This record gives sequence, C-alpha cells and structure tokens, in this order.
Amino acid sequence: MRSPIAVVDVDRCETWTRYKNGLCDSCAANCCTMPVEVKMADLVRLELVDPFEAEHEDPKQIAKRLSKAGLIDHFNFKNSIFSLARRASGDCQFLDAKTRRCTVYDKRPNTCRLHPQVGPRPNHCPYGNKAQSR
Repeated sequence: MRSPIAVVDVDRCETWTRYKNGLCDSCAANCCTMPVEVKMADLVRLELVDPFEAEHEDPKQIAKRLSKAGLIDHFNFKNSIFSLARRASGDCQFLDAKTRRCTVYDKRPNTCRLHPQVGPRPNHCPYGNKAQSR
C-alpha cells in the first residue's frame, strides 16, 4: 500500500527510516496503512470480543461474526490470527483520518504496541512527515 507520503512505500522496507524517540510526533502514521494481525487477546482488549465469548466460542465462529460485521478482513485458522479490516483508503479502521492518531491507543493490539521493535524491518518505520502529506 502506497503511503500518503510519496517518498515512503510501506511495502519497500528500504525506504523506511531508522526509528528514534519522538519520530511519531511528526509522522503521518504510515504504519497504520499496513495490515494489522491480531490474536484473540487483542480483540478482547479492543472490546470487539467479549471475554466470555473468547473463552467459550469457537474462533471460527467469532471470525465469521467479525467478518460479517466488517471488523476483520481475514482469519488464519491454522494460527488463530485475525487481520483487522481497513478503510478503502488503506488506513486502519481505528486511525483518525484528520489527526492521524490512533483512536484506541490505550487498547491497541500488540502488533501496534511492539512496532517498530518488531516487524518487517525491526527498529525502522515507514516515517513520513505529517506536514508533507497535506
């Protein structure tokens, strides 16, 4: 997915910037255009799945419900990994389009919590200056 910042291609890790503290403050949230894979615990934290449901319902049935509601795009049955749905723009459904900030930051999935320490290019991110994206 091409980011809103022309010099960054989230699919080409060689265009990414080495992460340093404070970089997110001026970023256009390009990482939030990448697919987000989550586990059941993340869905419970996001309050998309009730803890009782997570414990007693088959993950396939939960995936079916979430898919029908447009909350996930895919479910990997083998590894029980869900891919969160994204908007037509490619943005994460929890990203505020104007402020480019996460609307569920305190509840965000582990994938997001651990970025950029883990991922396709550890300790690098698809940084793009927010001022350039306007």
